[in-house]
Order: sequence, then structure tokens, then C-alpha cells
Amino acid sequence: MNLKKLGIVIQREYYNKVRKKSFLLITFGVPILFALMYVLLIFIMLKAKDEAKTVAVIDQSGIVMPFLENTDVLEFIELKDVVPDSVKNNLKAYGADMLLSISPLDTVAKTVTATTHSEKPIGVESVEMMEHRINKAVENYRIESYGIEGLQQIMSDVKSNVSLRSYTVDESGNESISQSEVYMIISMVLGMAIYMFIALFCGMVMTSVIEEKSSRVVEVLVSSVKATELMFGKIIGVALVALTQFLLWIVLTGAIIGIIGTAVGFDKIMGDDGKAAAEAMMSNNPMGGDIQNVPGMTIDLQALTDTTSVQGELSGPEAILGTLRNMNMGKIIIAFLLFFVFGYLLYASLFAAIGSAVENEADTQQLQLPVTIPLLLGFFVAFYAFRAPDSPIVFWCSMIPFTSPIVMLARIPFGVPTWELVLSIAILVLSVVAVAWISAKIYKVGILMYGKKSSFKDLWKWLKQK
Repeated sequence: MNLKKLGIVIQREYYNKVRKKSFLLITFGVPILFALMYVLLIFIMLKAKDEAKTVAVIDQSGIVMPFLENTDVLEFIELKDVVPDSVKNNLKAYGADMLLSISPLDTVAKTVTATTHSEKPIGVESVEMMEHRINKAVENYRIESYGIEGLQQIMSDVKSNVSLRSYTVDESGNESISQSEVYMIISMVLGMAIYMFIALFCGMVMTSVIEEKSSRVVEVLVSSVKATELMFGKIIGVALVALTQFLLWIVLTGAIIGIIGTAVGFDKIMGDDGKAAAEAMMSNNPMGGDIQNVPGMTIDLQALTDTTSVQGELSGPEAILGTLRNMNMGKIIIAFLLFFVFGYLLYASLFAAIGSAVENEADTQQLQLPVTIPLLLGFFVAFYAFRAPDSPIVFWCSMIPFTSPIVMLARIPFGVPTWELVLSIAILVLSVVAVAWISAKIYKVGILMYGKKSSFKDLWKWLKQK
């Protein structure tokens, strides 16, 4: 392979792509959209809440109404000496938006049933709040039914709130704080990032090959350079274009968000209601109680804010920073670059071969499916790798070259033995060489084939040609 000609092909591919108006539009337009979406997401999260509603309550049990306290979203009014059927079909006459009916108390099961009637569906937040209050009323009744003096206080005292504090111990016996949540987030981000990069960039390679083949430009190019030089030049050139675009996205998006935050101020975006909502999220839940007591919620604020290190108490942010400091970021970055480069080369070679075998993108579906399935499999395995990073399925998927670029990166934050990492990279590199050789043989024949829809049988014939 002539390196000088390869460099010329890379340069041509790079400059042809970056000079296009579409490249400039996407490069500078996407960061603006990202920044606007980021600000809009914050605004929606802080401003989105149910409209204030009036709830007419018919409490036939006599135990629930005292627990239905008014909030900014719901105002409760009790109706007496009326039946639910006379109210639910005429809510406006009672000045209500919905009816909450509580059944008579079941003294055997020590519970009640509750139903709501409204003209419009009720928001999830309102439903959860009412359910929480009703459950608290039933729990209080059950406690009092035992007739034990001070049982309410006893039940409160016996509740435990033990948070698990995790440390990792190195070979020297030094302890360092570790939070699984941090590892989980980094694992998911790395897995998703490498999947998106490979899928996006390899798609660009295939599209570029199809464009040159359909326009017959490739016939002129192969008269000056070898088909393999053209293929690898295109793969490397597109990779450089994509990396340039991605780095510009990061820099421009960060700059735009910073400018918006400085010029407008996120305090103004949030407003008083947003600040109050944020404070409420940090202290109490919408139901009016501690978030750790909400049925179905597994978030333990105490575990996030009361983490202890060997040197003393650490707050949530300090524990997170401590965990990040204790991670081998150099190893993670180097591994990310290696798996991205070789994972990209592996799939880009396959996508280039597919592009050479068709004349338009509509014909790629059949040939592309076997290639995209392992990529999707790696993504799904990586998405759950944080649950059991050393399980057999995760381990083997981190060794198989078609899934290892995604799965191994998802495992690295949890600690991977050096021999496993080296073995995975070695298998991937050898696979890249083998797949590139196979793809080059298909590419040499495929780019000059016209007028016939290629199949796997055709690819096999091209592969056997000398």
C-alpha cells in the first residue's frame, strides 16, 4: 500500500466533507439546538406541574379526610350527606374538578377503597399524592386499632435508615471512597457514546462509498489508486471529519450554554417557582413527606448526603468528587481511544464493503442487518453491565470483537484486570486486520459492479476471487 497515495485520499476525503455547506450547517447548527434543548429541558422540569385543582371528598370511612392537607396543586373540600352518584356527574355545581370517594371502613381487613371521577385524566403527581395520604391514614388507623399506648412513637422509633458506605482497598491497604452510582453513570455514558460514534461514523463511510459509486466517480479514482488505498483512505478521512465535528460540537455547545447562563442567568430561567420546586425536590417529595418513605421510591437521600470517608464526613458532592478522583481516568481515556479507533475500523470496513455492493441506500437493508445486530447486542449488554460487570455474559461480550468496544468500556469503571483488557484489545486488533482484508477483497470487486442487486451469495463469490 502506497502511504503517499493513501494520504492524498485521506486529504481529499477530509476537505471534500468539511467544505460542504451541509457540514457547516450541521456543525454550527447542532450546538445551538443542543444548548436550547438543555435550557428548555431545565425549564420544563422546573415549570411542569399540574394545574391547581379542587377535589370534592366524600369520606365514608371517617379516617382519611384529616390526612388530606391542601397543597399548591390540590385543594380538598369535604362533602357531607351526599352520595357519590349525585356528585360525579355534576362536579361544576359543587365547585370541584374531581371527586374522591372513600368507601366505608372495612373493619376486618382494616382498609378502605378509593375512587376518583373527573372530566379529564388526572396527572400522575396528583394520583401519587392522594394515594400516599390515604395510605398514611390507613396505617395510622391500624396502629391505633391495637390499643397499645405509644405504639405510634414505637413504630417511628423502630424504623431504620442504614446507608451503605462503600470503599475500595488497593494492594497497599489504602482505602478510598467509592459510590456505585458514579460508576454506573460513567459506565452508561461510555457505552452509549461509543455506540453512537461507531454507528454514526460508519454510516457516513457507507454513504460516501455509495455516492461515489452511483456517480461513477470511483471509476476515475481506481485508475490512479488501488481500491484498498481508496477504501482505507475513505475510512480514515471520514473518521477525521467526524472527530472534527464532534470536538466542535463539544466546544461550541459548552460555550453557548455558558453564554446563555451568563447573559440570562439560570435564576431567571427558573424563577421563584422553579427555585421552590428545586428546594422541594432536595428536601421533600410532592406528597408532603420524606422522599425515602414514598412507596416505590428507592432513592435514599441519606445515602447520597451522609457518606463517610476514612478522614471524616463527606457530603454528597464531595463523595462524588472523591470517587472520580480515585478512578483511573488515564486508563479510561486510553481505553476509550483504543476501543473507539479499532471498533470504528472494524465496523467501518464492513460498512464500506456493504456500500460497495449496492448502488443506493435503499438496497443496504438486507446486507446491513447482520452487521448492525452485534452492534445493537453490545449496546443492550453494556446498558445493563453495571448490574453485574463480571457476569459470564458481560465478560464474553467484552471479549467478542463485535461487541467488546461497547461492553468493555462499560465494564472499565468498575475495575477490569489488566490481562482482560489487553486480551480484549488484542482480539479486537486481530479481528480488524482479518475483517479489513475480507472487506478490501469485496470492495475491489463491488465498486465496479453495476446493474445488479447484490446478495450474500455474490459477496461470497467476490471474496473467493484472487
